[in-house]
Amino acid sequence: MMNLNKIILIIIITFYSYNDAVSQEIDPLMNYLEIATKNNPTVLQKYAEYEAALQKVPQVGSLPDPELNAGVFLSPMELIDGKQLADFRLMQMFPWFGTLKAAKDEMSLMAKAKYESFRDAKLQVIYEAQQTWFDLYKVQQAIEISKKNIEILNTLERLSLIKFKSASIGGISSSSAGGNMQNTISQRTSSGSSGMNSMSGNTSNSNPSKVQPSAPIQNKPMNSSAGSGLIDLYRIQIETSDLENNIALLNDQKNTLIVRFNSILNREAQESVKIPDTLISNSLHIPILNVTDSILVKNPMLSMLNYEKQALEARKVMVTKMGYPMIGLGLNYALIGKNPMSTLEMNGNDMIMPMVTLTLPIYRKKYKAMKTEVEKLKTATEHQQKATANTLTNDYYEAVKNYEDAQRKIVLYAKQYSLANQSLNILIKSFSSAGVGLTDLLIIQQQTLNYELKQVEAVADFNTEIAKLNRLMAYLQIQ
Repeated sequence: MMNLNKIILIIIITFYSYNDAVSQEIDPLMNYLEIATKNNPTVLQKYAEYEAALQKVPQVGSLPDPELNAGVFLSPMELIDGKQLADFRLMQMFPWFGTLKAAKDEMSLMAKAKYESFRDAKLQVIYEAQQTWFDLYKVQQAIEISKKNIEILNTLERLSLIKFKSASIGGISSSSAGGNMQNTISQRTSSGSSGMNSMSGNTSNSNPSKVQPSAPIQNKPMNSSAGSGLIDLYRIQIETSDLENNIALLNDQKNTLIVRFNSILNREAQESVKIPDTLISNSLHIPILNVTDSILVKNPMLSMLNYEKQALEARKVMVTKMGYPMIGLGLNYALIGKNPMSTLEMNGNDMIMPMVTLTLPIYRKKYKAMKTEVEKLKTATEHQQKATANTLTNDYYEAVKNYEDAQRKIVLYAKQYSLANQSLNILIKSFSSAGVGLTDLLIIQQQTLNYELKQVEAVADFNTEIAKLNRLMAYLQIQ
């Protein structure tokens, strides 16, 4: 029974491990996004600023430190009822009612604004990681497509070489056959002429020149075919060299994108990045028409400005209350020694005196200036909020345009690639068997390459625009 339980436990652990491995292999991008949100320096900086802002709340919400004054008389002060040896004074100031609460509200709202700034940085890092990863996918697919086309060109080169050799051998064989035929005809003609001369003695009927042009007539088209085959070989080699150079450039671009992607993840510059062989089109989690409402409600930049505006309103309340008097409560303690010359009953008794202090904020200019400052900052924040909303709306419509454009291109280029690929296969067969021109074949091959690349780019661009819309809506694919 124990062995059976162990076997079941091992199977369950293996199953979950396999599922995790499969999920990571299917969607490595999610793993990279988690690494980016945990390790990116900008995200960590913004979160540290948020935590620092939280520490300001208890600072402004506390009372001012009490003041303790102490004075010691070097020579005791003679009093009627004794000698004063020292004087101690303790004072605690209290701001006007509600001032500390308004200050705490302001700092709490500023901390929330810092948190929204952290959220915005996190969303931006996720978007940049996705954008770079999709660009890396496009470059990787361009390399693979170029390699596949080089293989096609190598096949065409072999076919052209076979045709070139066949044309050359055919030309040589035709030339040899023409020469042999010419010698045979000449011999036969000479023999016939001799017979005729011997029979009739007339030599005017011999005319072997009528058969001699047969060799040059068969030689000329064979030499032209061989030259055309050699030109085809050169053109194929030129196309192959261009593709090889393009692959080298794409590899350099790929290395640059890998460095950029690893910098977003805060990893070593040359650390490998896993790219899938095929990319599936993503989908929005809400209808496209509802995106704009979600942006205006959930975007962290708008939320941050809204919290800053509320913080300024709390500051205005605080500044107003700072213009009211502050109240101080204290205690004065006088240390009295006995006077041997005094016969009073209170001789040597220490004195305790409660104290009340009141500030008089009669200089009103600074308080008026503080209020005006808050009003101006609030107006500036409102303008910034409106400008940010306009920018986000503009980004939304631009992203929607690119989203719909990429959606159309995915369908279009899939159809165009299928047709071009079928045409290419037909022309390759015709080129190897019949004699289809290389120019038409290379044109169709280039169209097939372009449509395949555009199809890949359309899918990557489509997913990039979805990532941008998610970024605008503050939708996190990961927690």
